[in-house]
Parts: sequence; C-alpha cells; structure tokens
Amino acid sequence: MNVLPRRYHRIKQVLEKRQPDLTVLTEDVHKPHNLSAIIRTCDAVGILEVHTINTTDEFPTFSQVAQGSDKWVFLHTHANTETAITHLKSKDFKIYAAHFTEKSFDYREIDYTQPTAILLGAEKWGVSEKAANLVDGHIIIPMLGMVQSLNVSVAAAVILFEAQRQRLAKKMYDTTRLDVQRYNQILFEWTYPEIAKRSQEKGESYPLLGENGEILGAN
Repeated sequence: MNVLPRRYHRIKQVLEKRQPDLTVLTEDVHKPHNLSAIIRTCDAVGILEVHTINTTDEFPTFSQVAQGSDKWVFLHTHANTETAITHLKSKDFKIYAAHFTEKSFDYREIDYTQPTAILLGAEKWGVSEKAANLVDGHIIIPMLGMVQSLNVSVAAAVILFEAQRQRLAKKMYDTTRLDVQRYNQILFEWTYPEIAKRSQEKGESYPLLGENGEILGAN
C-alpha cells in the first residue's frame, strides 16, 4: 500500500533539513527518559545521527518521552570512549564536552556551523576524565543559582538550540545537505520501513518512488 502523499511530503520536508555535520555523543547516559529526551531534542533541531558510548551490558530502552523521535534519528553505539571519539574525529568533527574546568568556554562562544559533536556525560558523574582529555574543548552553561548543574537532557537542549540558532542564521537549513544517494536511501527507509527491511534481507535495491511517494517499480 502506498504512503499518503501528505505524509511523504512531510517526511521529505524533515529530511531536507537534516544536518549531517551536527551530532551528540553521550557517555554512559543510562536513564531511558534522559536518552529519550536528548534524541527528541536532536530530532527537533534537525540532527540525523546520535552517538552513544555504552560500557555497560544493559542498553537503555526508549521511554514515552521520545514520542517516536527515535524512528527519525539514527543511533550509533560505541563500545568505549576512545573508539567513539576517534570515529568522530575521522569524520572531521570538533568535539566539545559539556564539562566544567578552568579552560571551559561559554557554550555560546563555539561556532556550531562547523562540523560539531557535543559530548554529554553520565547523569551522576558527568564527562569522564578520559573523555575530557580527548576532546577539542570544554563548554559550560553559565548559571546564577545555588545549583550549578542541569539535568543532562536539559543541558543538551540548551546547547543544541544555540547550534540551531547559529545554523539558521547561516541559512544552513535552506538547502538539502545530504548527498543524493544517501538522501534517497533514507527517504525510502523512512517512507516504507518494512519494505526497506525486506529489500535489505534479500540484498535487493529499493524500488523507485514517484512524485507523491508511490512505488513505481524496481530500481
């Protein structure tokens, strides 16, 4: 059964604003509602992929906080901190840890229009010393209250909406920033996830789509 045209065009609209060079890396964020809230914010600001370091055996499940946003944001799990950071640096990302040190910058001083990854630490302990030593810089959110920390998902939202503000000012959401091949691949997977899964299992190419998302036939 073909997708409704209005849903297909909504999917296209969202995909065309995705920012492949803006991402989040979480380090042992294990509470489901926190990871879900971070992914929901990532979807809201147009992030395509989220990376997570999971050094425990249990991977957090998504809570209702995600509101289905996990379907539209790809989640990549890394076994350890070094592997995750090496991977992102190989893709030319600058990595900034939300971490208070003498060298920390105000989060608004960073140029988020460049390829940027934001590292967020575990709920109780924050960013590990190992990760703090491997990243390109540390950022903080200035606070005026008695408590000098925010919930990890709230901190993520504050920083990411500043990144969105900068990118909107540079009109980085105005044109599709994915290459044609990847755009078409994701578009089909988002539009027809079950058919995409069957095609992958069979090693077949995805069918072609018409102007309103109708399936035309084999590629």
